[in-house]
Amino acid sequence: MTTSSEQAPESTSSEQAPESTGAETTPGAAVSAKAPGRTGVTNTPHSAGFEKTPGWLDWYAGPSRPRFRLPDGAVDAHCHVFGPGAEFPYAPERKYTPCDASKEQLFALRDHLGFARNVVVQATCHGADNTAMVDALRASGGLARGVATLRPDVTDAQVRELHEAGVRGVRFNFVKRLVDAAPRQDLLDVVERIAPYGWHVVVYFEAADLADLRDFLLSIPVPLVVDHMGRPDVAKDPHGPEFETFLNFMRARPDIWCKVTCPERLSVSGPPALDGERSAYGDVVPFARRVVEEFPDRVLWGTDWPHPNLTGHMPDDGLLVDFVPHIAPTPELRRRLLVDNPTRLYWPDAD
Repeated sequence: MTTSSEQAPESTSSEQAPESTGAETTPGAAVSAKAPGRTGVTNTPHSAGFEKTPGWLDWYAGPSRPRFRLPDGAVDAHCHVFGPGAEFPYAPERKYTPCDASKEQLFALRDHLGFARNVVVQATCHGADNTAMVDALRASGGLARGVATLRPDVTDAQVRELHEAGVRGVRFNFVKRLVDAAPRQDLLDVVERIAPYGWHVVVYFEAADLADLRDFLLSIPVPLVVDHMGRPDVAKDPHGPEFETFLNFMRARPDIWCKVTCPERLSVSGPPALDGERSAYGDVVPFARRVVEEFPDRVLWGTDWPHPNLTGHMPDDGLLVDFVPHIAPTPELRRRLLVDNPTRLYWPDAD
């Protein structure tokens, strides 16, 4: 848990939204077949014969309204769409089956929380079939950008088509429990395809693997975006040698960005973003704040909706937004984190 000195000051009145109860639902809640609840409904059947991996939770239906009012133009810079399986089948090689989470439900949540735009990241359950993600981009009216998964045999024409749809990056996943490792030369072949389009590479790894990956990652000749702070062990000292190793990686190049996301995955002591808790995941705060304050122009934040692969608890996304002022304690830092940085990376030509 954090001490009081690690907590962000209370938001000013201009940043407050009216209080609401957890019973307040998203404008698009009618498209969900799930009932509101702390942990969702387990083992939800799908159309087309898909059934969710047992024990993994559904996304939180009926999220509260955040107390923290997001600045105009805020971007949810890390979220996903899953299926629906009947329309966009899950990949045969997947290591999990999620609950369905459609583009309509994602956009309803965007509007409810107060975001203006989304960055939709390809999920491993869809493999390298980016159809569901691209469908969401095309339906967004320009309000979404994408991060794809590509195979090394991708063609220039296919990359061009993805770019025209709004894709601006490719994701390399090194988390062994989620994907099988790809040969590094295959990844470099993908980088060669995307580099002419100005794309970046999103990398997902766990802290223990950074030492083995560091030289390879630094050799990639396009900007890098690190998912979820490289998954630090938040039970350790935020000023200790392990997290310093990650910060040194960030310092190695001026074009390495970081998503200070997913406290619900990293937290050991909580408290969870449930039951009106406005100061959730205090043990993650000092780690994320160090990154935000040292690299204010290279940080991003997103909900990670619909939060795949969680088994312990499913956060209320409204309360999750209230995590932001604790890691970005000034209005200027919040604007960079939520508006300026993602706009510069994903909508560089925006007015």
